[in-house]
Amino acid sequence: MKTRRVFLQRAGISAVALAMPTLNPLLAMTKSADPLKNYAQTLRVAIMGLGSYGTRVAEAIQSCTRTKLVGVISGTPSKVVEWREKYGIPEKNCYNYENFDAIKDNPDIDAVYVITPNALHKDQVIRVAKAGKHAICEKPMAVNAADGQAMVDACKEAGVHLLIGYRMHFEPNTLEVVRMRKEGELGEIRFFQGLSGFVIGDPTQWRLDPELSGGGAMMDIGIYSINGARYMVGEEPIWVTAQEVKTDPVKFKEGVDETITFQLGFPSGAVASCLSTYNMNYLDRFYLNGSKGWAEMQPSTGYGPIKGTTHKGPLTEPIVTHQTVQMDEMAAIIFDGKEAEVPVNGAEGVKDMKIIDAIFKAIKTGGKVDLTFG
Repeated sequence: MKTRRVFLQRAGISAVALAMPTLNPLLAMTKSADPLKNYAQTLRVAIMGLGSYGTRVAEAIQSCTRTKLVGVISGTPSKVVEWREKYGIPEKNCYNYENFDAIKDNPDIDAVYVITPNALHKDQVIRVAKAGKHAICEKPMAVNAADGQAMVDACKEAGVHLLIGYRMHFEPNTLEVVRMRKEGELGEIRFFQGLSGFVIGDPTQWRLDPELSGGGAMMDIGIYSINGARYMVGEEPIWVTAQEVKTDPVKFKEGVDETITFQLGFPSGAVASCLSTYNMNYLDRFYLNGSKGWAEMQPSTGYGPIKGTTHKGPLTEPIVTHQTVQMDEMAAIIFDGKEAEVPVNGAEGVKDMKIIDAIFKAIKTGGKVDLTFG
């Protein structure tokens, strides 16, 4: 990766901009007559993949203070027309999956948010990087750790940022629990439980196609418990064990997991017990236990509002639109060199992919799989 100084010089940021205070996540919830003028640089984003989550991100960007939706990339012409009309996107900023490499010559686009099926992320992010644009990639960042690392390497070579769409890393109640853990209010962390699941619908959707998803529930909802275990415990796991249960082999064919339970061990001796499933509703719960206290969040990773309580009482941080805060904070990371309280860079994504790889290996071998992180 280029040094911060070199990157800022390339981005054209001034000394005045560097002296600006870092962005408060809650500023994303305030509006002014022209909020984008409040900052030296606005992150101009093109969204790749105009499905349901791409639409959610686009709507959230409308409330951003320093991020603007300026382009689209889609394989569906009718969606491009619809988005152009709805969001006032110029025709010159609209691309399809075959020609989007031309963004290299478009100075109006700073970054591309890749929100496509998991198996497409690697090649698309690498193409974005080669075009000289910053890449924001929805999670999971790839279908395995090797592909994720290739994405990190390509962005490093191109001197651009690779950020992963970990919206929970900016959510106020989540960050309050992380603060309590860091400041010792929970004591020594002993145990984490993460429950992530819902009953999936349409059996023909891409999430149930292993060629596009790279798996099943684990590659969709299970990653929340994996990532949550890491930022809640505050350590990287050193081993994993896992077990799979499949009750519907027709809907959940070979290569598509239905339900997986997995366990993580950490250097301190803390352990995590987690569940990922496409066959049970009402599973969105984190529980963290320490020698001096505890925290419970339910819902813990849904679109909101996130609710929870600790041994000190209810969590009462402000309710925010996750993607609005995420995008403005990512603008601060890219342009101001701000560091997220919980990292959202490509290396963070690779760590989750290494754990997922190990979980699938543990299921096949029936044994404990050791984990190492470089």
